[in-house]
Amino acid sequence: MSHAVKDLAVAGLVVLAAASCAAPAPPRSVAATAPPATPTGAAALPAPTGTRPVGATTLYVKDTSRTDPWVPDGKVRELMVTVWYPAQAGEGRRAPYMTAKESELTLKGKEVTGVPYDVLSRTRTNAVEDAKPAGRTGGLPLVVLSPGFTMPRSTLTALGEELASRGYVVAGVDHTYENYATTFPDGRVAECVACDSDTDPGFGAKVADVRAADVSFVLDQLTGPHAKWEGSPLIDPSEIAMAGHSIGGAGSVAAMMKDSRVRAGIDMDGTTYARIPKSGLSRPFLFLGSAGHQPGGRDNSWDRDWKLLTGWKRWLVLPGADYQSFTDVPLLAGAVGVAVPDGLSPARSVEITRAYVRAFLDRHLRHEPQPLLDEPSARYPEVRFCTPGATCR
Repeated sequence: MSHAVKDLAVAGLVVLAAASCAAPAPPRSVAATAPPATPTGAAALPAPTGTRPVGATTLYVKDTSRTDPWVPDGKVRELMVTVWYPAQAGEGRRAPYMTAKESELTLKGKEVTGVPYDVLSRTRTNAVEDAKPAGRTGGLPLVVLSPGFTMPRSTLTALGEELASRGYVVAGVDHTYENYATTFPDGRVAECVACDSDTDPGFGAKVADVRAADVSFVLDQLTGPHAKWEGSPLIDPSEIAMAGHSIGGAGSVAAMMKDSRVRAGIDMDGTTYARIPKSGLSRPFLFLGSAGHQPGGRDNSWDRDWKLLTGWKRWLVLPGADYQSFTDVPLLAGAVGVAVPDGLSPARSVEITRAYVRAFLDRHLRHEPQPLLDEPSARYPEVRFCTPGATCR
């Protein structure tokens, strides 16, 4: 496994777990307004910046065509998916971040002590649970989000809510048995079986391949004649992208190689275990990473794969970013003043991540010019544009 993947298990959630969170949020309007003030010590995700109200719903889907790759006697592959989407204005409760049991098992998995085990479940979100989807038929692009190894889909909530507020349908996928806890509707909790084999040869490539299969199945469930979600008719099935953090980024490459419906991809600070054939990958791709992913850095997979990306591409690095800067982890820690690594502040890291991911998707799914992606920006001087064998500018 890459050093980046292991960083998560060692340090990342220690910061997250130290945050003290707020009590469950009361009912609120789905209108896109800033969240109410929270008590001292509360942790709340930053409000999305788009104009669309945001809803969130949880889907349970079951792929009967394949045996679970981690638990073969499970017979079928079961997945939990959070869908964030533009919603109609109305009243409702904020969507939960995760369950108390998921919080407990995640903290225990990271060997975190000294905080209430349900602390992560009390993180405050901005989306309204099960709000009515809004939009015109076939008018909303779809983005799939895949989290890092051992991490739940909820750790990409701030990005998911942001994109939904900008008119995207976003599907965050829990890759069952690859994180510490996934809760099914009947109360069963799947734990991290894959954690027992993460040092096996070829493990990273296997995870990327599993994620590609998961994503293809989720696309089947969200689009087409057998779609499972009530808002599926709003999705434009010709405009689909995927973004992943850490090994989820490798999953983005693998999914694009497997499924032509994924027309654009993003790797956020992940080693690209999925190998691109010599014929190349001609669809748009964005590398977005921390200092370790600079050309010639400790992870050379981006150097290797850059020449195989034959379509539109960018390689962006934030030297001041931490491995977790592209997730919710520093956001939750910073909400109560818990120490985070020197460099980008949590607020700035989420602002930059949202801005560049959004620009990439607007360019390639909405086909709108995005000068932000053409050259370094005075608005975001922390971001460097890189190419192999050259100094990032």
